Amino acid sequence: MKFGSDINEYIRSLKASPRMGDQVVYHMTLPERPADFAALERPLADPLRKILTAAGINRLYRHQAAAVDMIRTGRHVVVATPTASGKSLVYNLPVLERILENPDSRALYLFPLKALAQDQLRTFSAMLGKSDVLKKATGAIYDGDTSAWHRRRIREKPPNVIFTNPEMLHLSLLPYHEKWAGFLSNIKIVVIDEVHTYRGIMGSHMAQVFRRFRRICTHYGASPVFVFSSATVANPAELAEALTGLIVTPVTESGAPQGKKHLVFVDPFQGPAQTAILLLKAALYRELRTIVYAQSRKLTELIALWAGSRAGAFADRISPYRAGFLPEERREIEGRLSDGELLAVISTSALELGIDIGDLDLCLLVGYPGTIVATWQRGGRVGRSGQDAAIILVGGEDALDQYFMRNPLELVTREAEAAVINPRNPEILKRHLLCAAAELPLDRDEEIINENAVKQAADALEAAGDLLRSGDGKRLFSRLKAPHRLVDLRGTGSRFAIVCAQTGSNKGEIDAFRAFRETHPGAVYIHNGDTFLVETLDIDAGIVKIAPAKVNYYTRVRANKTTEILEIYEECTAWGTRVFTGRLKVTDQVSGYEKHPIHGRGKRAVIPLNLPPQIFETEGLWITIPDWVQRKTETERLHFMGGIHAVEHAAIGIFPLLVMTDRNDLGGISTPLHPQVGCAAVFVYDGIPGGAGLSRQAFRKTETLLEATLKSITACACESGCPSCVHSPKCGSGNRPIDKAAARFILETLQTAAESLPTPEPSRPARPTLPMPASIHPSFQGRSPAPKRFGVLDIETRLSADEVGGWHRADRMGVSCAVLYDSGADRFFDYLQDQIPALTARMKTLDLVIGFNVNRFDYRVLTGQIDFDFKTLPTLDILEEVKRYLGYRLSLNHLASVTLETEKTADGLQALRWWKEGRIQDIIDYCRMDVAVTRDLYLYGREKGYLLFRNKALNIVRIPVRW
Repeated sequence: MKFGSDINEYIRSLKASPRMGDQVVYHMTLPERPADFAALERPLADPLRKILTAAGINRLYRHQAAAVDMIRTGRHVVVATPTASGKSLVYNLPVLERILENPDSRALYLFPLKALAQDQLRTFSAMLGKSDVLKKATGAIYDGDTSAWHRRRIREKPPNVIFTNPEMLHLSLLPYHEKWAGFLSNIKIVVIDEVHTYRGIMGSHMAQVFRRFRRICTHYGASPVFVFSSATVANPAELAEALTGLIVTPVTESGAPQGKKHLVFVDPFQGPAQTAILLLKAALYRELRTIVYAQSRKLTELIALWAGSRAGAFADRISPYRAGFLPEERREIEGRLSDGELLAVISTSALELGIDIGDLDLCLLVGYPGTIVATWQRGGRVGRSGQDAAIILVGGEDALDQYFMRNPLELVTREAEAAVINPRNPEILKRHLLCAAAELPLDRDEEIINENAVKQAADALEAAGDLLRSGDGKRLFSRLKAPHRLVDLRGTGSRFAIVCAQTGSNKGEIDAFRAFRETHPGAVYIHNGDTFLVETLDIDAGIVKIAPAKVNYYTRVRANKTTEILEIYEECTAWGTRVFTGRLKVTDQVSGYEKHPIHGRGKRAVIPLNLPPQIFETEGLWITIPDWVQRKTETERLHFMGGIHAVEHAAIGIFPLLVMTDRNDLGGISTPLHPQVGCAAVFVYDGIPGGAGLSRQAFRKTETLLEATLKSITACACESGCPSCVHSPKCGSGNRPIDKAAARFILETLQTAAESLPTPEPSRPARPTLPMPASIHPSFQGRSPAPKRFGVLDIETRLSADEVGGWHRADRMGVSCAVLYDSGADRFFDYLQDQIPALTARMKTLDLVIGFNVNRFDYRVLTGQIDFDFKTLPTLDILEEVKRYLGYRLSLNHLASVTLETEKTADGLQALRWWKEGRIQDIIDYCRMDVAVTRDLYLYGREKGYLLFRNKALNIVRIPVRW
């Protein structure tokens, strides 16, 4: 018997079920809300009103009208309202209005997923199809699936609106902006959809991409209005401003209607996946259109497989949906779901965003999605047409899942998290500065480079030879012509390729930061449900080789970590103790791994590893634990180290309550005595080099973090600790030692002391002592004192490299003449082959010997004439200094012509011919000229601090020198 699509009956049956009813720990009804409409300050033109009428829209919601009015006046706007509140109309109407006013106007729509771009192009094209006046307007997708022919046509004849994604903006549009001049010079509006997804490491990258994009727009005389669309986050305007550097006005009060929704929390007796399958079967039986959200690709496939095998006649009406499917497969699933052919889809976060999949009745969340934002974003997929709907959260073992199972009202009433980024991450800054300089030379006083953090990054790049300063000192050029492909917008550094050792087939990739922990030799690696063992981790080549294997165990890495405080940003007092946030240096040393049996409690094996330490700088916060708390804990016969270790794990587990992140994006260290702090401390830090702004944001809510950490530990029913409170799945010491009771005692002691009357703290931790500032690159240090007496050497030979069997036999070439300039005498001294001992004697009296390729050539030639180690002499080889900076060689003639505007009069081949002709004086004169040029280059560099050369783009740029 079928009951029809009645979600209310489904919820009543669930609560009354003998099998499932006891697992329902909370149920509430979110009331329906009527629509709130408003009129525009200036009515829409007739063609646009006809488009709305044809779509059944007679009035705009209040937030739509407010945002459109702001965009019309040129204000940058972020609209942060719930799913299905009509945000796409907010940007489509002003764009179409601009096209009506000027058919040449252009707009750029940026989406984090290809599927979103395709979905929005369909919406945009449908709007154009309802207007005779706008039927000539055009829109096109420009992404990785666009053919080369269509890409070229789009560049040459750009449509009114281009639908693309971050990678294409970074890799195609910005580096080849000259080809987009027609589009960029007419761009009026830029739409950034789902802007809340640009957070953490990707958001930090995008902050630089958007700054580069604005810079290129300015170059073409454009100043577009930016329109941001976002889920409901705590800080939409702050996020948009951090991403672009613009002043952005938020619109957050939604006028869209909302149907009644049931919110149900289920704490399962068996696993959450099995419970979700039972709930899905009951929904299919009632023909309720359902979306199931799983937390991983693997779980998505498994639930779909299990559900399909048990769904009987409904098996063909269930489908998984995840990243990794082919584009045509995803389009087919979206279409079947929208048309009602599919009753249920099991998805990862891939369907969390605003792809149109029709009206759904039930949302099953298999595990807490990780953030309040994602919870309501996913739940917003149901009841889009105003019908009654339901959201069911099936709790998992994770700390946050269990926290909300025990405190359900916290989820309902808690404010959405803040989306945070770190635009000043130095590693990311450097990569994008190189890209910006490759797009257009950087002017030292332009906006993109006027912050101290950016200037420091630019100085570091210049010191490393990656940015080259122009001869006049005003501009910076990129050494690389196309550095863009070296930048991964979703990562921080290099990536390791994972390949099958037997077949050579590609099995994915992993970032270098995670490779040591997840793909070390001996690690069990799972790919698409198949099990492999890691054979080798080739750090230099960036390759992980794996082999298929059937094993009855899994591996867990063991590691040791230390941290050094480099800089303190802020400090505060919370619960009677001092809390800091600042810059840290973390040393992470993987020491081995454990083998754990999959079934049973067999003895674990520990295998040592010899891997280099990973050392990186990041941002973090740390909580000091005063000595008196430690003494009191030990007096109670509790394990203090186990206690602060448990506090660290619990704090990391509960951290995503405060900011939009995953616990895997964080790291932690707890120590009973930190040498810089002077007492015990618990550190939580951003787990990516340079930091993502997570700990800095959480620092502002330290009291909330401590309260939630204590609440999580106290409310958990376990006796000694479990994954729901103080155990971490990625602990480098295997969750040893851990003392849940000590953690609770430590936090309650701090809380009680803070609540009592103010008393002098028995041992107030001192402000951490910081290391001396790191030395800057040698090229930017103060130059060494000039030598009192220096010499400049050059040698011409009797034989060529070919005549003696190669350059490595330079000792057999013989000496036709040698010239040494002595600054003490301010004159040139000439030597023939039989006078080399006299030359050597004079060289030994100098404070510095200078030459051009002197170490690899001149000294080798001389060793064929005298038994002396010339490398013992203090030597400056200008060619080696140039190569060390640039990575490649330049000729003496090139440096002389650009730096000194002087040309050489001959070359080595001519000198060899002169020797055979007996023209010794000509050789000496030529050799003296080379010595004079080398001397003048040295003196120029010593006075100016740089030499000049012409790069491959024919720009005259500097080579910093420190002699």
